[in-house]
Amino acid sequence: MALTVTDPQPVSRAGEILTPEALAFIEELHQRFASTRSELLKARVVKREQVARTGKLDFLPETADIRSGDWKVAPAPAALQDRRVEMTGPASPAKMAINALNSGAKVWLADLEDASTPTWHNVIDSILNLRDAARGTLSYTSPEGKEYTLRTDAPLAVVVARPRGWHMDERHLLADGESTTGALVDFGLHFFHVAEQLLRNGHGPYYYLPKMESHLEARLWNDVFVFAQDYLGLPQGSIRATVLIETIPAAFEMDEILYELRDHASGLNAGRWDYLFSIIKYFRDAGPAFVLPDRASVAMTAPFMRAYTELLVKTCHHRGAFAMGGMAAVIPNRREPEVTAQAFEKVRADKTREVTDGFDGSWVAHPDLVPICQEVFDAVLGERPNQLDKQRPEVSVTAGQLLDIASAGGQVTEAGLRLNLYVAVAYTAVWISGNGAVAIHNLMEDAATAEISRSQVWQQIRNGVVLADTGNAVTRELVAGILAEETERLRTEVGEDAFERYYQPASSLIADICLSEEYTDFLTTPAYELVG
Repeated sequence: MALTVTDPQPVSRAGEILTPEALAFIEELHQRFASTRSELLKARVVKREQVARTGKLDFLPETADIRSGDWKVAPAPAALQDRRVEMTGPASPAKMAINALNSGAKVWLADLEDASTPTWHNVIDSILNLRDAARGTLSYTSPEGKEYTLRTDAPLAVVVARPRGWHMDERHLLADGESTTGALVDFGLHFFHVAEQLLRNGHGPYYYLPKMESHLEARLWNDVFVFAQDYLGLPQGSIRATVLIETIPAAFEMDEILYELRDHASGLNAGRWDYLFSIIKYFRDAGPAFVLPDRASVAMTAPFMRAYTELLVKTCHHRGAFAMGGMAAVIPNRREPEVTAQAFEKVRADKTREVTDGFDGSWVAHPDLVPICQEVFDAVLGERPNQLDKQRPEVSVTAGQLLDIASAGGQVTEAGLRLNLYVAVAYTAVWISGNGAVAIHNLMEDAATAEISRSQVWQQIRNGVVLADTGNAVTRELVAGILAEETERLRTEVGEDAFERYYQPASSLIADICLSEEYTDFLTTPAYELVG
């Protein structure tokens, strides 16, 4: 087997990452694990079809012994004991990486997934930045001459890298002419180049694992970790992983996922937007009971979301793992101080709910939110690094509670439909231009929010939902008309060159997947074909 790099545009310093030794490691990962990954992706389809036929999803009877068993995950290393504030963002460009490391957050989720477009440049540059950060040499000088360097007056954020989900291919690195697995490329290059240095630094190779749908997918990650540590001669357990519970089937397998990764697990995270996206995807054929209201009106206090987060906290603390809260996606706008102040109060309320429920930390998307999250968690934790000792014996969550989507309340409106189409096109345009995170209407949008936006539109068409504010039924014709109007609106907001290169193709893609009879599992899969 031979690995071939196919990117037509050479990436600066790529030779430092794509060494023969690193490529040999990626080749080993591909040979050992790619076929299992393919089988697990097929199993996803089978399970989804079963759910579509029955309209039911439940806890697994065959793993009841694991759920009732007396076991815990391995104790967290010292560097991961305190995770009260986690900054999220892409690892490329270097300026954003430096700002995240310097933000004052305890942890930086260095994102190679939802906040990053997998151009070959972004993949390689991310690994370079993470390697240079581990060595303490990461720096950047802007075209205007402003220098960005790593701070020395306070601790840097501990890096937890997030590779792509199992579903994504890597078409810039081929094995015998076939695409490799994005998750294995991201993990493999990072682990090979950075793991030993991180351990010397007193940290370790720490990861967030996204988009999993079963404990068998967690088992595959664990097998990858065991092999990788042996390959580099590192102690077993050097790797620590936090799993995002951001799919509805994974919510029924939290114990099992932790069990499969128990020697490498450090926690679970409540990935709220992808979770809602997954509910739509899984129950798209299940009728009006599973139609969500406008995205902006789905609160974390809705009973079905409370069931999800409370079960996560209870499961984590019962097993000695950290429970990590969701994203605060507000982006400050100095031109609208009153709007920003109101948004900050919503963030404060959201983080207060999380810490009161027992979460050990939470996510923010902007450095200005770090002090708010820190203050809220400090008020409860004090000098304690976490609240693993807060058990939730009173919590008892049923399958029916997790699936009680009607408890969200709210309405579907034309305003919400317009916003979904606007966000889906605007985000997709920026994504195919090479940037995976973008501020839209003072919110940091990433692939997860774009996914739920376009999925809601498809589901509303499928169910002929009647809009509460206009009385019109959502049809393909109505959506096509509103999409055209929102696309023209975007034309007036961006330059003509950017519109023709990115926004018009993005609008065409959103039209294709929203108006199609068939549901597209991931927006980023067809969008990847538009990336240079």
